[in-house]
This record gives sequence, structure tokens and C-alpha cells, in this order.
Amino acid sequence: MTPTVTLAWLPEADQSLPLPAYQTAGAAGADVCANFPPERRDGITLAPGARALLPTGLRMAIPAGFEVQVRPRSGLALKHGVTVANPPGTIDSDYRGPLGVILVNLGAEPFHIAHGDRIAQLIVAPVVQAAFDLAESLDETARGAGGFGSTGVGR
Repeated sequence: MTPTVTLAWLPEADQSLPLPAYQTAGAAGADVCANFPPERRDGITLAPGARALLPTGLRMAIPAGFEVQVRPRSGLALKHGVTVANPPGTIDSDYRGPLGVILVNLGAEPFHIAHGDRIAQLIVAPVVQAAFDLAESLDETARGAGGFGSTGVGR
């Protein structure tokens, strides 16, 4: 069964912009656009190192048992160093507020985001909630308590 994410426009949204959409038949992510309110329709410029919460003009209802992940667009990351600041961002099924995308400019040049630009991709994914149980000890493994880098570099 295909899950359905129900969308609603915010009152100030430009409803002439496209809804999130898959750009190819095999795409895993649906591109979402920046949808600035009327007083900011000229967009914003992100200075190197700066981050901003960009509006999409949307709210969504995600079915129970699913989440929507907000992920970077690879072209923006490769060509300009602009990426999602908390990838993947998670939108929970019980959230009904405005959908915003936190972008950060990791590049060396300022980057302008115009009204209507595709800024991120949305992935609908199933969620499993686990039970958490406190124990006096844990079972042993070959790795043990080895942390970051403990399994070697590039091997």
C-alpha cells in the first residue's frame, strides 16, 4: 500500500508553486520548493557559513507509522556547498505545523535562494518504535566498547 501524505497550504503561501514532486519515475525523494511570504519573495542570500530556516508554504499530515525525512539535494551540495543543516531532518507523523527546511552554506561564496527554487527532497519512510529496557550489563561483542574509528581507516 502506498502511504498518502496530505498537504495544506499556509495562508501566505504562493499556491502557484508546485507541490513536492518526484522528478523521475525512480526517484526516492520528492523535491520541495522555497515558498517565501509576499514581503520576502525576492528570496534570501546565504553567506558562507550562514544557515537559515526556509519556508515551504506547506503543512502536512503524515500517516501513523511513517515519517518524512528532509534530505539535501546533491546538486546544491556539490556545486555550491549548500546542504540541509541536520540531515536527515525528521518530520514526525503527529506534527502539523509549518514545514521549514534548515539550509547551511558550507561553500566559499554567498548563495542566493530564490522564491520557487527546489531546496531539499522529502523521503517518506516507515518508522519502528522500540521499547527501551534498562539492564545491569550488556552482552559482549567482538567490537566491544570501541568507538569512532575503532574498526580502522578505510578498511
